[in-house]
This record gives sequence, C-alpha cells and structure tokens, in this order.
Amino acid sequence: MDFGVPLEKHRNETRVGLAPRGVRLLTDLGHRVFVETGAGEASRFSDAEYRDAGAELVFRHEEVFRRAEVLTAVTAPSAEEIALTTEGQMLMAFWHMAVAQKTIIADMSRRKLSAIGFELIQETGQHRPVLHAMSELAGQMTIHTAAHLLQSENGGRGILLGSSPGIPPATIVILGAGIVGRAAARAAVGTGARVIMLDKDMDKLHVVTHEFHGRVTTDTADRDTIARMVQIADVVVGAVLVPGGHAPYLVTKSMVASMKPGSVILDVSIDQGGCIETSRPTTIEDPTFVVHDVVHYCVGNMTASIPRTATKALTYAHVRYLELMARHGVDGALRESAALRRGTMMFRGVMTHEATASVFGLEFKPVEAMLGGEVR
Repeated sequence: MDFGVPLEKHRNETRVGLAPRGVRLLTDLGHRVFVETGAGEASRFSDAEYRDAGAELVFRHEEVFRRAEVLTAVTAPSAEEIALTTEGQMLMAFWHMAVAQKTIIADMSRRKLSAIGFELIQETGQHRPVLHAMSELAGQMTIHTAAHLLQSENGGRGILLGSSPGIPPATIVILGAGIVGRAAARAAVGTGARVIMLDKDMDKLHVVTHEFHGRVTTDTADRDTIARMVQIADVVVGAVLVPGGHAPYLVTKSMVASMKPGSVILDVSIDQGGCIETSRPTTIEDPTFVVHDVVHYCVGNMTASIPRTATKALTYAHVRYLELMARHGVDGALRESAALRRGTMMFRGVMTHEATASVFGLEFKPVEAMLGGEVR
C-alpha cells in the first residue's frame, strides 16, 4: 500500500501527519511512504530522518496526493488540495467537517473520496485515542497561555495565575469536564489557582471530584450557573466537545460583557465553531482580540506551537490504524476496526457520519452497509 505525508499548507500549521518513527513502522511492513520534502522541517524532523526511515521523498505537493492511496495529514485538505486527489483515496486528518465549506464536501462526494476524522476515531468506552492525545496537550497549554495573557502588557488584568501570601489566587472556570477540561484543571491546580469546573454530565463531575480529591470545585452547567461563574472568573476555558457537530454557545455576549475587565477567555472549542458567542477563529500569528475588555484567545490549532511534541503524540496515537490498513487494506481495516468505522465521515463519496450529514442536509448511510461482508 502507498501512504502519503504532505507538507501542511495551512497558515501557521507546523505539525506534520507522521513522524519518522511512524514511517519506519510502515516501511518495515513492506509498504511505501511518500513524504513531501520539508514536510517535517517545522517540527524539527529532517528529510534525512525520513529517508533513513525508508520514506521516498517527493518534491511536488501534487505528487504526494496523486501517488498515495491513504493520505495522512493534520489539517483537513483545502479545496485546492481536494482538486489534486484521485478517485477512491482515503484522507485522514482532523476534519471538523461540521464547520467545513459545503462546496468542499460536494467536491469530495463527486470524487468518491473517503475521509476519516482523527477526532472521531473511537475505541470502546468512549475513548478517542487520537483526539485524547491532542486534547491532553491543548488542555495543558491553556493554562500557561492564560498566565501569559493575564499580564498587563497583553491586555490582561495584571494578576498572577497562582497565589501569593496574603493575595487570593486567580479563579479559572472550565466549561467541560472532558479530556481538555481535566488536563487544564491538572495544570491549573498545580499553579495554586482556584479552579471551578462545569458540566452537564454528573458522571464526569464525579470523576473530577475523585481525581482531584476536592481541589476542583464542580457544578452543573446550566445557564444561570454559567452566568454566575463567568462573572467571578479571571479565566474562562471553553472545552466543550460535540463529536461531529457544532459546539453550542454556552457563554452569551451579555455574559461576556459581565466579566471582569482584563479577564481572559480561551475557547478551545473554536475548531468546532466555539462555545463562546463572541469567539471567532484566530491564528498563532495573531492569536487574540478584545471584546467588552475581555481578551479572547481562539486558536484552533494551538498545539502547532509545540509541533515536535504534537507530531510525536499524533503519530503514536494513530499509526496503529495505518498499520491495520497496511496489513488488511482500507476496506479490510474498516471491517476489522469498529473504532475506524466510527471515525469514518465519508466513504466513497457517501456521508457515513449521521451528525455531520445532518449539518449539511445530506443523505446518510452507515459505513457497515457499504462495506459488505462480515464486520467486527
């Protein structure tokens, strides 16, 4: 089987879809991996490292797309990149397809492409290994980013995130008790900050209570509670996940207006549309803006600031699925792995993820019904 690893073309995207170690695992199985020259440069992986791992280096972007049966990237391909694909290719990336352009979805359908969203690959027990890996990093990053933004030169309140003798610590309100939220809480507790976590799922709040031994205050995420908590917050972290769908607005414009001057919002849900009504996507290059004297940080690919760590984490999390395709082919891997089937958003041009299909008003068909034969 032929795999492809392109140079990421999206602005400020410094991660790469596969580290040299992942390439070696595939080439040792006798398969070819085409890596675009310079693909790993921003992550400090040289072309020589890829070559030593058995990769075949290619010098044109379109060549990676046209030679690969399975393409592994970080960010979803652009309309221009979709035009480089060939019929029947499998494209793996963080798609966040619910906020994609409908024209791209239509073009993918015409080309009979298949797409697996890293964020939707799900093992038993609701475990999403690839999303988990990136979410852990993003959660940790929110806290040191918040500490930086609270400094007065960055428009913040001019306060320390943690505590100092005789001075109360900053208050951090985290919306969502999932992987991002709990990783943020762990980092925040370590600074000495006061941490409040809100979620609608009582089971998740029980997990938080036991994990943090009471060092994190929990409450239900109803409208009145959220409104009350954001008023006392120095930092609000939006960490809400709706798999395959648009994140709901939990914090309204009026709630933002009620926040302390110089407080900080980090909307980690922005790659799914954001859970703060005043949020809009920003970039690593220009990461913040101010609304109602509240600093907003809404970088969808925030882990691109730590590309070497992020690329390694991504590789370790998803290379097992590439190996499965290498051994059994795409169709065989899908029959073997329920986790991959759950992550499949489109198969040969047909939408196979119900929530995403409903966003675009498209026909949905389960991937199991298209595969034929026995599935596990």
